[in-house]
Amino acid sequence: MLLAQVALAESKLYTVPLKDIDGKDTSLKAYQGKVLLIVNVASFCGYTPQYKGLEALQQKYKEQGFTVLGFPCNDFGAQEPGSNDEIKQFCTSKYSVTFPIFDKLHVKGGEQHPLYKELSGPGSAFPGDVKWNFGKFLVGRDGKVLKRFEPGVKPETPQVSKAIEDALAAK
Repeated sequence: MLLAQVALAESKLYTVPLKDIDGKDTSLKAYQGKVLLIVNVASFCGYTPQYKGLEALQQKYKEQGFTVLGFPCNDFGAQEPGSNDEIKQFCTSKYSVTFPIFDKLHVKGGEQHPLYKELSGPGSAFPGDVKWNFGKFLVGRDGKVLKRFEPGVKPETPQVSKAIEDALAAK
């Protein structure tokens, strides 16, 4: 029975319909079994330089089964007004981002995307609205949210690295 419950918990996060930055239908199924750092990103935010730290985490831990996933969001101060093509160009040219970026979505409010309902909704381990751009959710290999980092927590801080390392070490 416990195994069935774990599988059920996994299936919700991994089966939420998404679109990649090129508009193709996808989901998080390809990332099942990996440690994920899911981040709502924006190109014109005071926290935008965090792209550099996120990419550093991607490079440092990718061979161990970790990836950063970026979800552009225009919910806060209209700081992500661009098209997907403009966002993609910005991320690659300004910050040399190699981690996956997805279609722009809403992380809060009446149009909140189902992914963010899973991450921050009442049934989440860390419920509550995302407060601003660059909110971070660390997801374990089993699809469960392990930690939540508020936007002001920089990716390169020891607490983020330790949480990633602990999640990678867990079997």
